[in-house]
Amino acid sequence: MRTLLFAVPTFLVMTGCQPDQHGGADLFTLTRDSAGIRISENAKPTEGSRVWQIGTMPAVTIGVREGEDHDMLHRVRDATKLSDGRIVIANGGDDELRVFDASGNWLESWGGRGEGPGEFSGLDHVDTWPGDSIIAWSGPGSSILVFDSEGNFGRSFKLERNDEDPMGFYVFPAAVTAAGSILAGQIPSIFDRVRVEIRDAEGGLQSSLGEHPGTEHHRVESISGSRRMITPYEVIFGPAVAQVPWGDLIVHSVGDRYEIRAFAEDGALARIVRRDHAARPPTAEEVQGYIEERVAGYPDVLVAEQRKLYESVPVAENMPAFTSVMVDRRNHLWVEEYELPGEERPGSLWTVFDAQGRVLGFVETPDGLEIFEIGEDYILGLWRDELEVEYVQMWELVR
Repeated sequence: MRTLLFAVPTFLVMTGCQPDQHGGADLFTLTRDSAGIRISENAKPTEGSRVWQIGTMPAVTIGVREGEDHDMLHRVRDATKLSDGRIVIANGGDDELRVFDASGNWLESWGGRGEGPGEFSGLDHVDTWPGDSIIAWSGPGSSILVFDSEGNFGRSFKLERNDEDPMGFYVFPAAVTAAGSILAGQIPSIFDRVRVEIRDAEGGLQSSLGEHPGTEHHRVESISGSRRMITPYEVIFGPAVAQVPWGDLIVHSVGDRYEIRAFAEDGALARIVRRDHAARPPTAEEVQGYIEERVAGYPDVLVAEQRKLYESVPVAENMPAFTSVMVDRRNHLWVEEYELPGEERPGSLWTVFDAQGRVLGFVETPDGLEIFEIGEDYILGLWRDELEVEYVQMWELVR
């Protein structure tokens, strides 16, 4: 495929396509429009190349094994950096928003567990909100809370019930868009098909992007005593579903192939970003390793039964093309490479694309760091030590 791209540049230009070579001879992007859809075809960066670098150690580390309660973190769900350098952590262990200065010193805590004004039940997310405010929420059906920059509780609202949900409240907030709306929908990891929506700042339906693929499941029937049970199992090596705002678009893409699909608010497909990727099917040994890893968490008396159930689950045709997708504060698209069984890397490897979908190169992030946010010059995430003690770390990002 790469040879074809280099071989016919004159023809491509004549047909309205624009080849774009940038960042060195090893990178090549072909961009074309098809029925209003912008399509970018990208070469794979060379192995070992790194377009940007991460610092050699954390610039800030928050969390301790022993110390003051406000410095000890538990069940951290999210974190964000404010414009003045403060870091706000969603600490799910006590449903508090904990605020630290730019050096990692605790300043104050907001919220707490409860059902009163400014309180949470299952704190899950925190983000910046227009007007220098902070927005935070719990799980599906819970209130969305807005605080000012000093932590004063302003208001709360819920996502309005959709008539298409006769069985219950299944639409949940997922992320804040660049325009200050809320990306919402059904949970992709639970449903085979999910509805995707944009909600306004009051929780009302702003627009619907329609239904999109969720996670593929296989229903397995089993008998336990006199009970007949049907349990959904994810397809073995089934692809992840990525869902994230990207500028004025919404990415909703399934990692069965290296193709990132982005939609306009009316649900129309607006952009496709592809990158060279060699797909390969899982081996029998890899499938068995997958099963053994899953059954290892069951009590010994259930391992044989669970192994038999897993062996009836279908296997994906190919290994996933990617693991996850993020967007940084410069509107670059970060696509996390899928780590194949037996493939050991010192950290997570990401392919980075610019705001137009042109490949820039690889970036490697620290091993074990669960990234919450990628800023202009930093990455912010969660790291656990050998005792599973949690730390929120900020690392320098050198572009």
